[in-house]
Amino acid sequence: MKAVIVLLVPLLLPLVSAQTFRWGPCPTPMVQPNFELNKYLGKWYEIEKLPASFERGKCIEANYMLRPDNTVQVVNVQTYKGKIRKAEGTAITQDLREPAKFGVSFSYFTPYAPYWVLSTDYNSIALVYSCTDVLRLFHVDYAWILSRSRILPAEAIYHAKEIFSRDHIDVSKMIPTDQQGCDGPI
Repeated sequence: MKAVIVLLVPLLLPLVSAQTFRWGPCPTPMVQPNFELNKYLGKWYEIEKLPASFERGKCIEANYMLRPDNTVQVVNVQTYKGKIRKAEGTAITQDLREPAKFGVSFSYFTPYAPYWVLSTDYNSIALVYSCTDVLRLFHVDYAWILSRSRILPAEAIYHAKEIFSRDHIDVSKMIPTDQQGCDGPI
């Protein structure tokens, strides 16, 4: 078993180099109680995040729209190296008893990744978390502070990070998303 681990870790490190990974299994934070999808739908702007290789641009936003089949269309947009880049995916509620826990996929060939809404007031802020265990030896996690506007007061960001920390999610490596000069529609 040790030989397998020694061989796998060097192979996996390049994959997670732009991610945040930690030893041990994923934490299991509480999610938004009584989550209401219809209130959550619409446009959200990324304020801060844990580093993610698929989000290196600026003016990052996500738009969530309900489809007729009750799945959620996810359209992420960012400006990267002067070009607008869009990624369209699907979110599904994986367990109706936990409506704040989604699975999101951006390709028919990839499994659904966790997308958990930990906290939201639906009108100004949302805290989202995703974590994937790798052989229960370490985990790769993502965390986002989202807002309905391109800026949030510093005290709201501070409070958001306290909520993540309370749930044993290390957000010390969070970075702000550049939302300057993003006034036009993307």
